[in-house]
Amino acid sequence: MRFMIIRRADEHTEAGEPASEALVDAMSRYNEELLKAGVLLDATGLHPSSRGAIVEFSGGRTAVIDGPFTEAKELIAGYTMVRADSLEEVVELVKRWPTLDGGGNVDLEIRQVAEPEDFDVRPELIERERELRARTGGN
Repeated sequence: MRFMIIRRADEHTEAGEPASEALVDAMSRYNEELLKAGVLLDATGLHPSSRGAIVEFSGGRTAVIDGPFTEAKELIAGYTMVRADSLEEVVELVKRWPTLDGGGNVDLEIRQVAEPEDFDVRPELIERERELRARTGGN
């Protein structure tokens, strides 16, 4: 199973403050640990919402809203994708998250990734999704 560990944004990440060298080093070591354990699929930080946009669809129309967005607690500052056998396994991985991040005050959300076979659809649609993921390098 794949899981996404979502690092919530805070006032520092939304202000675009760069991570300290110590934090970059700590996160690098954490990601190396996940890689050596064979569970790391991807990990990256995101720029603040001021450099993004939201595209809303309503009534068949689209609207583009440029960042920044006001609800920082609902925003994502980064994510890590891992492969694990259970949510409990991922919780144990996340407990080792570097405490330097956010000065020890970070909210991390763990969500299981929906796989093609999780949907009640025709087998050929599942196979098409698997083929697409394989061609794009998706895990």
